[in-house]
Amino acid sequence: MDGCDKERPPEVARESIKEPQGRKRLRGQNKSRPCMKPAHYEKDRLCPSVVQERTEKCFYGSKCRFLHDLKEYMATKPPDLGERCLLFETFGRCIYGATCRFAGAHLGEDYKNIVNADLLKQWEGKLVVRNSLSKDIQQQLRKKKMSFAKSSEYLRSLGKPHHARGPGNQAALAVVGEKGVSDCSPSKETEDPKTARLEAPDNSNVSKKDDSALETLKSANPPAESALKTAGAVTDEDIVKLRPSEKPKLDLRGKLYLAPLTTCGNLPFRRICKGYGADVTCGEMAVCTNLLQGQSSEWALLKRHDTEDLFGVQLEGAFPDTMTKCAELLNQTIEVDFVDINVGCPIDLVYNKGGGCALMTRTNRFEQIVRGMNSVLDVPLTVKIRTGVQEKANLAHKIIPNVREWGASLVTLHGRSREQRYTKVADWEYIAECARVASPMPLFGNGDIFSFEDANRAMQSGVSGIMIARGALIKPWIFTEIKEQRHWDISSTERLDILKDYTSYGLEHWGSDTQGVEKTRKFLLEWLSFLCRYIPVGLLERLPQRINERPPYYVGRDYLETLMASQNVDDWIKISEMLLGRVPADFSFLPKHKANSYK
Repeated sequence: MDGCDKERPPEVARESIKEPQGRKRLRGQNKSRPCMKPAHYEKDRLCPSVVQERTEKCFYGSKCRFLHDLKEYMATKPPDLGERCLLFETFGRCIYGATCRFAGAHLGEDYKNIVNADLLKQWEGKLVVRNSLSKDIQQQLRKKKMSFAKSSEYLRSLGKPHHARGPGNQAALAVVGEKGVSDCSPSKETEDPKTARLEAPDNSNVSKKDDSALETLKSANPPAESALKTAGAVTDEDIVKLRPSEKPKLDLRGKLYLAPLTTCGNLPFRRICKGYGADVTCGEMAVCTNLLQGQSSEWALLKRHDTEDLFGVQLEGAFPDTMTKCAELLNQTIEVDFVDINVGCPIDLVYNKGGGCALMTRTNRFEQIVRGMNSVLDVPLTVKIRTGVQEKANLAHKIIPNVREWGASLVTLHGRSREQRYTKVADWEYIAECARVASPMPLFGNGDIFSFEDANRAMQSGVSGIMIARGALIKPWIFTEIKEQRHWDISSTERLDILKDYTSYGLEHWGSDTQGVEKTRKFLLEWLSFLCRYIPVGLLERLPQRINERPPYYVGRDYLETLMASQNVDDWIKISEMLLGRVPADFSFLPKHKANSYK
């Protein structure tokens, strides 16, 4: 609260709380922003069976709420945004057909979709984007039929006395050799869902009781999984756990790590950063409970592009059972190089539920989560933390040795507490102290890196590497500056080319139909709310620019540079119209994040 609020009577203070839109300025997050989904999304939509040109009729028949008359749809469809379709030129076929906003490039007679067979054949069998959620896995998750054998085993061990836990006392040993369960054939609880289920051979010596147990196990197996055929050698990876020495090592020393960024750290943005020199990328924070429920929107955060050679995903959760099960699920279904636990999220929605920064004050639960996830993962586990919860009560130096003992392969430390958010300067002296405490485990530092000088000073503190967050949002070419040790006076046309690449990646990722175009526009506008904070090197009185210094109003060296420096939403929309066509008449936009970290 402001100082004047402290002197007001209680009645006046209550009235001011009831009217947040009056005098109270918008801070960090714009929580009450309006829905920006255009109304015409659901109007006159073409049925997917028509878009995909299926031979069979629509499954819903007369009850379908979408259009089936292609000519009627084309008569009301908005005009095309361009003459060239990126998807058609890249892959030989646009899956959006007549609904594509660039459909003129690939529609023939009677609005039939044209296919470039030669180009399409080149992409046959290739996966550009991995880690998609299959319908089979989604159905198993929604019906709660997914097997979590390793997680169940670990969670059962939590109820045992403390001296019985640990790597030397594996609960799997109690399973092997039990009556009625073969020592070589995996039981239902120790199965690996990646492989087909093996049926136990008939044995006349098995008792009737054991026969009934086997039949129960067989009947419990889903038909879809039992129908799969096996090939290759039979392994024991579903029974015998990997020892720590057998896990792949995570060697990120000296590499540039792009931070997992909520909302803006999407796949198209990560592709931009990879093109400018980022070594390690990580998906946006995904909530473990949403993943376990099979939510498509949450699973979309785990997608990995083919150019991301070192890629991880970040999970958020507050309980050992959900986090361990989610880790096992991802271990079975997606391809990643590491899994990261978010113990640094400061927002109230996460903190009040016991997740994010709250885990730093709940060490028992934190330990159970780290040990549990590490026990079910075949890839390294990393942890991202802050200095602490309160501003003058640092906790990281006490927690880091424990995290190393629990099995984490790497820790990333953001040099601010939860209370500080982004309004104070990152404490790199404390990060250096924590790097010494963490040894020999690598520790990455994060906070206020906005130039190659900042990166050099950070590496001198003794950290193994640096993570870059807001610096990459404001100028994604920062990775090039660090590697080439120079200030890049990038022109406005070069910056516009970056935005063109981003929109191309967005249309490829989210789609070239109306919904995909507007989703690309939405995330482009979110990113522009950060890009506008950049000041060209040629206009600075002194180098380098500081990330916490508010850029003054200035006139650029050309019209486009001035337009890109504007913090007016209408100017951001104007830039988006240069790339994605005009917005609807009733279009409005309010950024999710509002800058409040400037001095």
